[in-house]
Amino acid sequence: MTVKYTPDHEWIELDGDEGVATIGITPHAQDALGDVVFVDLPAVGAEFKKGDVAGVVESVKAAADVYAPVSGHILEVNEALRADPSLANSDPLGKGWFFKIKMDDLAEFDALLDAPAYDALVKNA
Repeated sequence: MTVKYTPDHEWIELDGDEGVATIGITPHAQDALGDVVFVDLPAVGAEFKKGDVAGVVESVKAAADVYAPVSGHILEVNEALRADPSLANSDPLGKGWFFKIKMDDLAEFDALLDAPAYDALVKNA
């Protein structure tokens, strides 16, 4: 599986060749936010263009938008995360995923940051 990152601190993992990807916030984002207390997830079937606000994550410190890193429509949302927002802190790259999207254009995925580029971005922030 291939994982890419956005400058806005979302991760996106391509689930095989079907153009379906899982999206969440990075460990850096959850660390900056602090204890997550609420998530607003998109509706299944909702359409987003790359860069659209697709959800919100709220912590004891701040609220932050979660952006769609690629264009497409929502296939699934993480109801476990809605029930227990702390999963975004305890397992941001696993059980703390936010939503799955069926991508319109795989080239948008290819244009995102790879792990070394994202690490350099975080280091220089």
